[in-house]
Amino acid sequence: MSNPKVGFVSLGCPKALVDSERILTQLRVEGYEVSPSYEEADIVVVNTCGFIDSAKQESLDTIEEAMKANGKVLVTGCMGAQADLITEAHPGVLGITGPQAYEQVVSQVHDHVPPPSDHDPFIDLVPPQGIKLTPRHYAYLKISEGCNHSCSFCIIPSMRGKLRSRPVNEVLEEAERLAAAGVRELLVISQDTSAYGVDIRYQTGFWQGRPVKANMLGLCEALADLGMWVRLHYVYPYPHVDKVIPLMAEGKILPYLDIPFQHASPRILKLMKRPAASENTLHRINQWRQICPDLTIRSTFIVGFPGETEQDFEDLLDFLDEAQLDRVGCFQYSPVDGARANSLPNPVEESVKQERWERFMEKQQQISRHRLAQKIGRRLEVIIDEKNEEGYLARSSADAPEIDGVVYVETDKVLRAGDRVAVEITDSDAYDLHGRTLEAGKKKG
Repeated sequence: MSNPKVGFVSLGCPKALVDSERILTQLRVEGYEVSPSYEEADIVVVNTCGFIDSAKQESLDTIEEAMKANGKVLVTGCMGAQADLITEAHPGVLGITGPQAYEQVVSQVHDHVPPPSDHDPFIDLVPPQGIKLTPRHYAYLKISEGCNHSCSFCIIPSMRGKLRSRPVNEVLEEAERLAAAGVRELLVISQDTSAYGVDIRYQTGFWQGRPVKANMLGLCEALADLGMWVRLHYVYPYPHVDKVIPLMAEGKILPYLDIPFQHASPRILKLMKRPAASENTLHRINQWRQICPDLTIRSTFIVGFPGETEQDFEDLLDFLDEAQLDRVGCFQYSPVDGARANSLPNPVEESVKQERWERFMEKQQQISRHRLAQKIGRRLEVIIDEKNEEGYLARSSADAPEIDGVVYVETDKVLRAGDRVAVEITDSDAYDLHGRTLEAGKKKG
């Protein structure tokens, strides 16, 4: 008889994707196969997102789709922390667990679809780095769980708990396995990457026979030795982030910071329970760029937060003009069940949210177009992602996969995903670059 098959759907952020990879790896070790469709699966696991209402609706719609196509469905992930919403909509689901419930999910699979009795884990072809849901040449490296912040618009701490940092040697050993498996780019993720190690008092670990301090700087210095691109996501602008900028200037890690500023008006930042010193932020951004002129800063913002006035919004637009951020995402405020912001007075009308979002995006598009145009004529190293009918799609150090722009590469060479090549930038638009390869400059890994 064939081995039992599990269908798997992973929704939400890269942190949830890593959770899915961990569950799938354990199931594969036990002899389960991964089904490419609902219909062929013996059971389906849906890893949900519950951050905002639209994400919850997507999760509920996906559960419904799986229920109709298969009927045997387990639900896990962030929305699992609000099990009543799921059971109300889909009372037939077989089980519900919250985020990071790896062992519980596997146990529930066992209950409904037992593992093969004749499976020998010692001859299974599960790779040392585990099952990955990303292309072979890049991978997410989760360094901690949870968050110590209490932002008024967010319920992640209630779903994922307080900050829990992984031991630094464990993180580095995983990174080492990924490098050995052919990964060329590591995307470091957590709820708060710059807080890494604070909960374990920055406890020193040992890796490759040397001590490594469990903080952001120590981790970055060690990761730099693996020869991969290292990209930092979800970084809060604490003062100690300044210490990482020289590593970027020296080419040891990518000159890229993903910092969720969320707003610029001190009054709104205070209502959000966020650091409220945008003028200090501008000063530090200028300092960082003096040290590392090629630094790319990406961020996300919320418009239409309760109480946001036209002046608050104008302050935000002024901040964009001053900061000249490279990559920016913007969301219209949406109430989240359980968030303290729901009780704030003076909600912003939906039409005003939409109008402000459009003005924000128009402003940032102008900034992005201008900053990318400055790269025409420059030589950049890019990493190849894939080939399509028009040529190769690649990314520079300024481009994280899935969320930033791309570099369209013209070349007569035969390239593979993961190759790093030098290109000359020939054109740009609002979000992407165009370039062609140089005669010399092909570089792998």
